[in-house]
Amino acid sequence: MSQQNFTRTGPNGEGIITDGGLFTHLNITAATVVKASPGRVCRVSVVVAGSTAGTVNDVLTTGGAAATNQVATIPDVVGNYSIEMPCLTGIVVVPGTGQTVAVSYL
Repeated sequence: MSQQNFTRTGPNGEGIITDGGLFTHLNITAATVVKASPGRVCRVSVVVAGSTAGTVNDVLTTGGAAATNQVATIPDVVGNYSIEMPCLTGIVVVPGTGQTVAVSYL
């Protein structure tokens, strides 16, 4: 995980956080706890498409990821996807079979 600064200066000198997120988690190929506390998933980048779709879940553990806490589907198509979804418990990313993804979050 690396910290990325996506702030800009507004017209009055104030800091503005873009929707790109402040943190990234790269090269996710297996179910991963991205953040073990509340946060917001900003974007998902599918680097390798794989053969099935993945998920983003609002949960604390990879074993707890289920349809009942799924907040987004990660398509099995290479591309960048804006999620912009708050997660009240934690952020878990479960890539589909053969997928490699990267996530930005707050």
